[in-house]
Amino acid sequence: MLDHETIRTFIKVAETESFSQAAAVLHKTPAAISYRIKTLEEHVGTQLFMRTTRTVNLTLAGRHLLEHCRQWLSWVDAMPNELQQINAGVETQVNIVVNNLLYQPHVAATFLAWLHQRFPFTQFQLSRQVYMGVWDALLYDDFHLAIGVTGSESLSNNIALHTLGEISWLFVIAPNHPLALNEEKVISEDRLRRYPAINIDDTSRTLTRRVAWLLPGQKEIKVPDVSTKLECHLKGLGIGFLPANICQPWIDSGQLITRQVERARQPSQLSLAWKSAGSGKAIREIVTRFQHHDEAIRGFLENIDRPAGYIP
Repeated sequence: MLDHETIRTFIKVAETESFSQAAAVLHKTPAAISYRIKTLEEHVGTQLFMRTTRTVNLTLAGRHLLEHCRQWLSWVDAMPNELQQINAGVETQVNIVVNNLLYQPHVAATFLAWLHQRFPFTQFQLSRQVYMGVWDALLYDDFHLAIGVTGSESLSNNIALHTLGEISWLFVIAPNHPLALNEEKVISEDRLRRYPAINIDDTSRTLTRRVAWLLPGQKEIKVPDVSTKLECHLKGLGIGFLPANICQPWIDSGQLITRQVERARQPSQLSLAWKSAGSGKAIREIVTRFQHHDEAIRGFLENIDRPAGYIP
């Protein structure tokens, strides 16, 4: 009984709160509209509208049905285009995970807007993870593409890679931090160990978690993302390394200063990774855009100071 015409009639009566107004919009007689609604109520076995002499209002059951009818009608209307898209090789669902070091809200929003315009009938999900959590999401969760996995070698034969480049790290502290007065050209680990290390917690649940930088016996303060880590450095809460491109504006303004330390953190190589088997047009186009440093994805590369192919 929940055929296409009945659902449209039910929705229109609910929206206009009137059989006569719904009839006018649908070019039917009020009696025909009333009969269809009555038949629907008999079919579902419950009252959907409370009727008065002036209006009709939804019951609780009617509100519940209205929500689902709108979803169903939207799905039916979009289905022809979705089927055409599927036959054209475009995925119905694409899940993407981004490394916290490359993630910026405005960049993510711009990227999603481009994807929605290019593939309007594909559902997109974007997640942000840290360190091995990016690989973890790609290998063990239902994610299809990762922006910024660590390393340049795949952890699976089913995962293809495209190297993005390297992130360089600077040891930075606030100018009012006690270590700022240190006269040593290279600060020893004994001195560093006295102050907390600010680290971003690895989000991996299956793979072995990594610790960015921590000396034996040193206190560690864990934060959820690079923005929080930066703020902790600015407030003089602790010490550690930050990506060069992220902290450079604060170094230029004097809000952070750099120091040389024993065993400096080495550059981190990041790559684009995707499941090669079963990839559709959306995944392939995203990969192509990264390979050509296209405007649609360029924002994700802002924090990479040594792009792939970099010649020092």
